[in-house]
Amino acid sequence: MRVLVVGGAGYIGSVTSEILLKNGHEVVVLDNLSRGHRELVPVGADLHVADTSDTSEIFNILRLTKPDAVMHFAALSLVGESVKEPALYFKNNVSNGLNLLDAMIAADVKNLIFSSTAAVYGEPSGSPISEDFELKPTNPYGESKLAFEKILRWYGSAYPINYTCLRYFNAAGATDNAGECHSPETHLIPLVLDAASGQRSEITVFGDDYPTADGTCIRDYIHVVDLAEAHILALEHMRATGTNNVFNLGNGHGHSVLEVIESARRVTGRDIKIQKSARRMGDPSILVASNQHINKTLGWQPKLGNIDDIVRDAWSWHHKISAKTLTCK
Repeated sequence: MRVLVVGGAGYIGSVTSEILLKNGHEVVVLDNLSRGHRELVPVGADLHVADTSDTSEIFNILRLTKPDAVMHFAALSLVGESVKEPALYFKNNVSNGLNLLDAMIAADVKNLIFSSTAAVYGEPSGSPISEDFELKPTNPYGESKLAFEKILRWYGSAYPINYTCLRYFNAAGATDNAGECHSPETHLIPLVLDAASGQRSEITVFGDDYPTADGTCIRDYIHVVDLAEAHILALEHMRATGTNNVFNLGNGHGHSVLEVIESARRVTGRDIKIQKSARRMGDPSILVASNQHINKTLGWQPKLGNIDDIVRDAWSWHHKISAKTLTCK
């Protein structure tokens, strides 16, 4: 297949582009490079620098490249920023998403894989979380993703578009060529590795009195390569069956904050200092995915679920960005 990867210069988009190429597909990347990195676009992918705010430009790229499908990763994804600047998030994640859909319809491109998020569940009442849990986002980021999921449902019933929504839990890890490089960084594993490398003096643990074994929050960490491979399976299934689906993407088990820090100590062989702090408002004690739906439907199951393997790959990438002096953004 020829796949247009929108946001393919970002973390997950670049890794998915790499895995698509390894599986023999053609890759066209569309990215405005505002938060992505030209250096992360894999060799063999055709990069078009453009913005999803411009419907006519998207249409021209679709008409020129004639993809069989689109994978849409071009979202803003910082929860704190979304609370401070909700307009920015709704414009980019909803309005610009509509531009992409309208351009796809005009160019007769019928298949879309949408990068969604577990943030659509908000603070769930139980665990593991299945796709039929109540959807109640607690921030504009999650709300914008849910809004686009709803738009897809209505577009799918009115226009010749098939879609699959993939709700990520905590993407982590890296390949030899691409990894996580954000500024500001908000994700636990790269923050812990910053502490291991001396780029920060310590790692802050927010709350140690949760109802978990060690008192710290538990999250479901999924290797970004497993995530990418799920996208390809979902696309193949959607094209073969013409069905629309929503799937959770997680390992189905979680690790606490302290377990992740201990893993980083094992992997790096370095001391990592901890600073304990009060709980952050809105942090649920446990967020773990049920991945039974995607397992039963597509036969997908994570292959790289060991937390040390995830941290080790992220640590290897951490050294690569230091060597390349890649500016995170």
